[in-house]
Amino acid sequence: MAPKSIIERGAWYVVIQAILIGLILLGPKGPDLLTSESLKNILMSSGISVGLMSILVMLIAVINLGKNLTPLPCPKDNAQLVQSGLYRYVRHPIYFGVLLAALAWFLIFPGVYVLAYAIALFVLFDVKARREEIWLVERFPAYTAYQLKVKKLIPAIY
Repeated sequence: MAPKSIIERGAWYVVIQAILIGLILLGPKGPDLLTSESLKNILMSSGISVGLMSILVMLIAVINLGKNLTPLPCPKDNAQLVQSGLYRYVRHPIYFGVLLAALAWFLIFPGVYVLAYAIALFVLFDVKARREEIWLVERFPAYTAYQLKVKKLIPAIY
């Protein structure tokens, strides 16, 4: 039986996720990791490109997920297993898109704290995805085979 309260469905993951995203975007950047202005300009251009790609990834993943979309790690009661679209390449493409956005922000604002927030967000998504996948395996026995052939957070890598 699926948990019923929003807390039991994993709301705390979403709260921590929102705080980390807020820190990435609005928090102190910390000391610059780069001193070269020419390198900063190259990274800024790269960051803008990665940022645009992250928006596209998130948008396509949301479309692929359709009515199954929820910010909570616990799947909806009427959820269906999605393994098509971007879900053929990574089990959590929305998380991947958000991580790409965090990378983009770091490339644009290469501060020590931005890097730390982005790493913390990656760790959170890894933990959140583990919890989510426990529920997905309970709901969809076929998810176990899917886990063996598709990487969790970074296509073809992790």
